[in-house]
Amino acid sequence: MQSDTITKQERVLSPTPAPGAARATAQSAPRVRQPWARLLKAVLDLAGEQAELLCHVEHDWASATFSGSRHALTLCFQGAAAAETGEAFIVALPDHAFTIPRWLVADAQIVSVDDQQLPQRKLVVVVEVLLLDRA
Repeated sequence: MQSDTITKQERVLSPTPAPGAARATAQSAPRVRQPWARLLKAVLDLAGEQAELLCHVEHDWASATFSGSRHALTLCFQGAAAAETGEAFIVALPDHAFTIPRWLVADAQIVSVDDQQLPQRKLVVVVEVLLLDRA
């Protein structure tokens, strides 16, 4: 992490809503795609259908010239075929050109990989992404 990083807020998101969470309907609220939602979709699209999102943590980020957010995502690839897909994801992520309108993925890297072989293959991958506002 860089010394010019300012953390203002932390948001932890899970793939399942909290019990009792209000659900917006099409009539009650327009669908707003926040940058974190677009980033999650882009990463999961790259990871493939067999990837399971275990955790997403977002921290606001700023330097003297840029602002944005830093994201940590934990993905799980369960089973031999899924683990092979996960290995392909690990290779593809650092050089992938993300397209997120109004946002720039300045850095995307794999920070840890846990490859469990027994009782069945399971690959757990932690990804960090720096997302900058282009505005």
